[in-house]
Amino acid sequence: MMTAEEVTGELVSPFYITATASTGQQNSRTLKSRDTFIVLDPWGDAQAFGPAAEGLFHKDTRFLSHLVLQLNGMRPVLLSSTVARENEKLATDLTNPDIYDQGNLVLARDSLHLLRTKIVGPAHCFEAIDIRSFADRDVTFTLLYGFGADFADIFEVRGRKREKRGRLTREEGSDSTAVLGYRGLDRVHRRTRLTFTPAPDRLTRAEALYRFTLPAHGEARVELTIACEIEGEPDPAASSFTRQREENVALARERRAEFSLVTSSNNSFDAWIDRSRVDLAMLITDKKTGPYPYAGIPWFSTAFGRDGLITAFECLWVAPDLARGVLEFLAANQANEISDAMDAEPGKILHETRHGEMAALYEVPFGRYYGSIDSTPLFIMLAAAYWERSGDIMFIDKIWPNLELALQWMARFGDLDGDGFLEYGRRSGSGLINQGWKDSSDAIFHADGRLAEGPIALIEVQAYAFAAWRGAALLARAMGKRDRYEALGARAIEARRRFEEVFWSEKLSTYILALDGGKHPCEVRTSNAGHALFAGIAPPRRAALVAASLLNERSFSDWGIRTVAEGEARYNPMSYHNGSVWPHDNGLIAMGFARYGLREPLLRVWEGLFHASQEIEAHRLPELFCGFPRRYGEGPTAYPVACNPQAWSSAASYALLGAGLGISFHPPERQIRFTRPMLPSFLEEVRLEGLRMGDISVDLLFRRHNRDAALNVLRKEGEVEIVVISG
Repeated sequence: MMTAEEVTGELVSPFYITATASTGQQNSRTLKSRDTFIVLDPWGDAQAFGPAAEGLFHKDTRFLSHLVLQLNGMRPVLLSSTVARENEKLATDLTNPDIYDQGNLVLARDSLHLLRTKIVGPAHCFEAIDIRSFADRDVTFTLLYGFGADFADIFEVRGRKREKRGRLTREEGSDSTAVLGYRGLDRVHRRTRLTFTPAPDRLTRAEALYRFTLPAHGEARVELTIACEIEGEPDPAASSFTRQREENVALARERRAEFSLVTSSNNSFDAWIDRSRVDLAMLITDKKTGPYPYAGIPWFSTAFGRDGLITAFECLWVAPDLARGVLEFLAANQANEISDAMDAEPGKILHETRHGEMAALYEVPFGRYYGSIDSTPLFIMLAAAYWERSGDIMFIDKIWPNLELALQWMARFGDLDGDGFLEYGRRSGSGLINQGWKDSSDAIFHADGRLAEGPIALIEVQAYAFAAWRGAALLARAMGKRDRYEALGARAIEARRRFEEVFWSEKLSTYILALDGGKHPCEVRTSNAGHALFAGIAPPRRAALVAASLLNERSFSDWGIRTVAEGEARYNPMSYHNGSVWPHDNGLIAMGFARYGLREPLLRVWEGLFHASQEIEAHRLPELFCGFPRRYGEGPTAYPVACNPQAWSSAASYALLGAGLGISFHPPERQIRFTRPMLPSFLEEVRLEGLRMGDISVDLLFRRHNRDAALNVLRKEGEVEIVVISG
């Protein structure tokens, strides 16, 4: 995915997110349901003080850009603002300020309590305001809603300027309903319908005014329903505040059951892992093919291939059904033709899909876009990992044609010059310049700071390719395809040999970042090298050297591993990809440390991210934060336009726990294994409930002894052997 990168004067992407006060997401309140989400300030308002990345969004369009509540022409006083534990509602407590009339105090502060509750449903936002007077006499006041809709495409909200826009339309309303409309350049008519109950005393296209006189200790209630309507699509199903709240609670309960329950002796750790679970539950969207985690709010609330795959990897041990949903969706959306506009070739796996006006008009190429070099090998890797986790060979048989197409893409289109490495070079002139996970335009560079010119072969992509060849070989063997098993296995062996010859740098004592189009190495110390451990391509001796490089003071901020080491030419701790800390990046690297038995590096990363989560509001790790060194008594420095929540950041807590416990699943033997399980110093105990493997379910308790962990089996359902490997 593409967002803000450093403005270097050399190259600025058209998909750059403008980092201004209007796009900062700190202290925002977010809720999501399927393709609809809201971003509000703590008062529950949108854009109360001018331009901001706030409002009600549906299918990549902002259907409500302005919503402000006033009491007697003044903003109420904020008492508290809380998103409920399961992300099913936003509750905001407000009261009145001192209100004067011609110099006389007519309503003392704290006389009225306003409980403002918002919930989101598919294509809807519902609000209820419960007003209660604590005055001992009648009180008269006005309540004013100001509202508006700019119908901005999400890329406009991100800062993209358009030469032309559609036109706002005048719609018919009623005494209780206001309708705002927009006919886009894509000839699609979009409407925002606001329905007030009871009907306001005055309703215009921009305001709804209520006049109240409440008796002593009296009460009143106002409800607002906001519906997002798109021409040619079914109108949003009729619902109500109460019904939608019940549906949201039921869905939260259903999502909770999909994850094994994790609790511990540390309340702060429980708060972090619980926040991870509920944020993932909110971001997961039910597709026809199954559950799929949308990448993040606000910029990436849609299906991304790479993000969905990595999120599924991180929590595969605790929620395997998510991996199946991701694989099935991406198989159904696999490219089947060559398309320059979409950066597509047959067999390639999706990068991103969008549903807004600008995508429909090809003002941005992301309607259905395939410009990522790593989604395809990650797709194959996840299929193999899902099979190892579940033993579900019937599903693998179902998607085997898609896996074969992906393998053919790697061999034919992914390797542009036949040197055995996967390289990217965009087909679309308006597509992404860089197509790995660090896709900002200045992220791939040489030691002297020069930007690398393509086609570019990234270190992590070669590691993924090796793991994809090897994983596909194991799947072929399981399906009885012996010839295919041998051919794919040989391909994996050769990929590893070539990788070690070319990508290792004795000078750096780690792997280089990339090869440019002239096969010149980008000798830069980056976190990308850690992905070689995640994929298992590195020999043990070199894995240990990579870990040492990633954990020295240049690379490790004490909150986490930086994307680029301090001292490198383009290092900037405030950049998007050149010195910041990404939780998902650290999660994958920690999984790699576990693979090689690198216990101390794993614990340092785990402890760093845990302590970061304690310093961030709601224990919610954002998409990224700045890479400044940890300062005593302070939390990590926020990145201004980071998505929050972000799926693969939420899943990082599960990646770290699974890595620390050394968990693996072996369905044919009906075994769950734990290799040298350990717990960090902040955890005395961890309890897993409802850990599943097919028809097996177990509850387990781990207790720390120094850095190791002893295991007690509390409950077993089904025939299963729990194995602890201590050597």
